[in-house]
Amino acid sequence: MSSPDRDEPDDSPAPPGRIIKHSLSIAGHRTSISLEAAFWKGLREASQSRHMSLAALVAEIDATRGEANLSSAIRVFVLDDAQRRNTAANSQ
Repeated sequence: MSSPDRDEPDDSPAPPGRIIKHSLSIAGHRTSISLEAAFWKGLREASQSRHMSLAALVAEIDATRGEANLSSAIRVFVLDDAQRRNTAANSQ
């Protein structure tokens, strides 16, 4: 498990369903987010494809999540992003 003080989850292999907790700075404050390893992987891929830091992407998700809790909003974002990329890849 990575240190809770890191802003980027590590790439250590973990079972996809294992819950991993990381601390990030979002909008000037520290927050801890617990997600399954597969969602951290998808979130990292999304941030890399957008050329932005993980914290910046999470801040963007946080700003648009409405009433959803942050972990749920991230999961939905990662799922939507994966579906968009899959659709784009299949249409080429």
